[in-house]
Amino acid sequence: MEIPSPVQAVWYLGPVPIRAYALCIVAGIVVGVLLSERLWRAKGGRPDLIADIAIWAVPFGVVGARIYHVITSPQAYFGPEGDPVRALYIWEGGLGIWGAVALGAVGAWIGARRAGYRLPPVADALAPGLLVAQALGRWGNWFNNELYGRPTDLPWAVRIHQWDDAAGRAVRGPDGEPVVLGTYHPTFLYESLWCLASLAVLLVLQRRLRLVDGQVFALYVVLYTAGRVWIEALRIDDANEILGLRVNIWVSAIVLLVALAVFVRSRRRNPGVSEQLLRDPAPATTGEGHPDAPGTPDAADDAGRAARRTPPDGGASTP
Repeated sequence: MEIPSPVQAVWYLGPVPIRAYALCIVAGIVVGVLLSERLWRAKGGRPDLIADIAIWAVPFGVVGARIYHVITSPQAYFGPEGDPVRALYIWEGGLGIWGAVALGAVGAWIGARRAGYRLPPVADALAPGLLVAQALGRWGNWFNNELYGRPTDLPWAVRIHQWDDAAGRAVRGPDGEPVVLGTYHPTFLYESLWCLASLAVLLVLQRRLRLVDGQVFALYVVLYTAGRVWIEALRIDDANEILGLRVNIWVSAIVLLVALAVFVRSRRRNPGVSEQLLRDPAPATTGEGHPDAPGTPDAADDAGRAARRTPPDGGASTP
């Protein structure tokens, strides 16, 4: 018994290629945005803000993800037999999550700032959506027969074919059948399930601990990196190493420690008592042209919520 893999990941609609990898990523983004919008509305924020932020965060994130991948795996593009132009071929796979988070955060900050909101509460609403997006996006690796782990004969092992990246399909042997390399740990599946489990934990802790002011996002990073360390250790695809460990293991471990420190510090400063959404609540009650100024559908509600979420001592949180 084993998990079969597709033998084709690209279909053509006339001259237009339809790639399963891209479809999985798009599906993840759509579902992630819908979930984040629901969580943001529950906070009392402007209903359409998350969609506006996605316009900035998604392209920034995709560019950042590709840059991270190319920097950490440069041989395929700039090595002796590399092809620099292929660094642009995102559809062939190769997106690094930390590049996506880093530049995606820049895009989210731009979108939030333009709308007059603070980034930490926005990031908290985005974190669960990111986990959904990652869980669905990982299935693009299944279609591409990539990112698998060590050989195994476990019942949930995945069958992997010899793959033609340029054609987007399995290589066929003289008998016309797809060439099978063997069965391996389905690390893409492990990561997908880990993301969904992390999502459940995150939503429960958010409610029980009243996580606010960026704490949900920090905990998302802690949970995800904890899984990424052991999942990365199972993978056998080519990767650069430092002291015998894959670069992504080092990055995940370092990011985990930093995120944990940020989470602990934030909990000490704000144990879930209050949260301020707006960068400057004052314009919500007096200024025209502000996204939540009087006259807009959510102005009165947001003004009231902003006032209620001002810290107990009357001071404003640091943006």
